[in-house]
Amino acid sequence: MEIALEKTNSARIARAMVKARVAAGSPAMDMVLTLLVVTDDDNVSEALKTATTLSREHPSRVIGVILGDGRGAPQLNAKVRVGENSSGESILLRISGELTKHAESVVLPLLLPDSPVVVWWPGKPPTHPSEDAIGQLARRRLTDAEATDSPVRSLKAVARNYVPGDTDLSWTRLTPWRALLAAALDQSAGKVTGGTVVAGTGNPAATLLVAWLESRLKVPITRRSSDTEQIHSVVLHTPEGDVLIERITAHSCHFSVPSSSPREVPLGARTLAELLAEDLRRLDADDVYAATIKHMLDA
Repeated sequence: MEIALEKTNSARIARAMVKARVAAGSPAMDMVLTLLVVTDDDNVSEALKTATTLSREHPSRVIGVILGDGRGAPQLNAKVRVGENSSGESILLRISGELTKHAESVVLPLLLPDSPVVVWWPGKPPTHPSEDAIGQLARRRLTDAEATDSPVRSLKAVARNYVPGDTDLSWTRLTPWRALLAAALDQSAGKVTGGTVVAGTGNPAATLLVAWLESRLKVPITRRSSDTEQIHSVVLHTPEGDVLIERITAHSCHFSVPSSSPREVPLGARTLAELLAEDLRRLDADDVYAATIKHMLDA
């Protein structure tokens, strides 16, 4: 069921949500969290589609927030949807005028009680997510440097203001690479003496990968540029030979460790919904990410 509200307020939106929930037979107790999506008109459709897909694994109340022109009289329009193509419920808020300076006062009454809150900026994030008015409402704050005009610069800008609970999706994109490298080193008895990461110059995940390897292995890792935007390969040197993970297609890579036959293993890109689903499986702070970005900034 969908209900559109114009020139409304939080109380009316809450009542509309109850009405829609009753009509759809979707009790609020099924929801496990509130996901706030702070976006703009250009990206709202794709962002909410992603959040709706995500709610099938993590039933949630999705609240999309579009902050419009801050000039003029305050105005709040909303669209409430329950029970359509998802296991959750969604609210789209369009806030304009003076109300944009107090958006958190609109959002706060609509949060699910006694459940965690996560905020996701699918586009340009605030430089200090934890001090953002809406970011302060959340236990987890997810940014995506890759979606900005200057990915590496954006990653470092947000990292400088890191507090526990912050994560960038560039880090989540690294999970398959980190898993393969950990498996490779488990099979290799030799101590790593150095290595090389080959990737596009503007790839924030590659920047994090170099920092992670250096911080964990305590050896220098060289960064080389490739013609593709993706991470192309990682080579780690050991006295017994090289550990090599090299992308050969968009969905697979060459995996080689000393004293073992090389093989082809899956290594495909994941959707935004899959990345978010991984992040929402843990709501505590990621200490390894914190150590990695510290090393990145100190390097």
